[in-house]
Amino acid sequence: MAEQAEQHGHDHDHEHDVEGAAPETPVKVMGEEPDLTKGTARPITVVGNPVLHREVKTVTAFDGELSALIDDMFQSMYAAEGVGLAANQIGVDLKVFVYDCPDDEGVRHIGHVINPVLEEYPADRRRVLDDGNEGCLSVPTAYAELPRPDYAAVTGVDKDGKPIRVEGTGFFARCLQHETDHLYGTLYIDKLSKRDRKDALRQMAEGTARYATVPNE
Repeated sequence: MAEQAEQHGHDHDHEHDVEGAAPETPVKVMGEEPDLTKGTARPITVVGNPVLHREVKTVTAFDGELSALIDDMFQSMYAAEGVGLAANQIGVDLKVFVYDCPDDEGVRHIGHVINPVLEEYPADRRRVLDDGNEGCLSVPTAYAELPRPDYAAVTGVDKDGKPIRVEGTGFFARCLQHETDHLYGTLYIDKLSKRDRKDALRQMAEGTARYATVPNE
């Protein structure tokens, strides 16, 4: 997932929510920062690549290769200045995503989820939609307004196969939904109207990615 656009028009500058100027008070961090001495950044697959448009495989092997993949995913996400990344966005056919994403209260969330499943929206929670802009590293330079619930929770396991549950609000809730969607073959532009999808693809065609991408044949 790309960082937030500053506003809803077509001048899509970025807010550097985490990497910009330090806030007046320390940012609370939930999770552990990855070891950036490990891993290698890989190019990002873009819309049209088949691996993005189908459900990918469930992870069954919890080994060194999986840990190395997660290291590569963090490196790839940071190289592209994203806040979330799914494995199929670097061409890997496995249900894994990583994130380093702020919520709307200034909390920085860092981690990974394997075999994520998005929980049903809680029946006892008032459903509020956030109609903010959304972008995707696999649809570079494009943004569109997409309403999503302002709360989300996913269950899954970590790299050691231990059960985990991650919940978030605001922008982080959007990130959790966005990355889980990826692993089931859905891009955010698939949720747009035909007109807005066409506009997003036009933005992508007219823009130039700031990071390495895999050309579609």
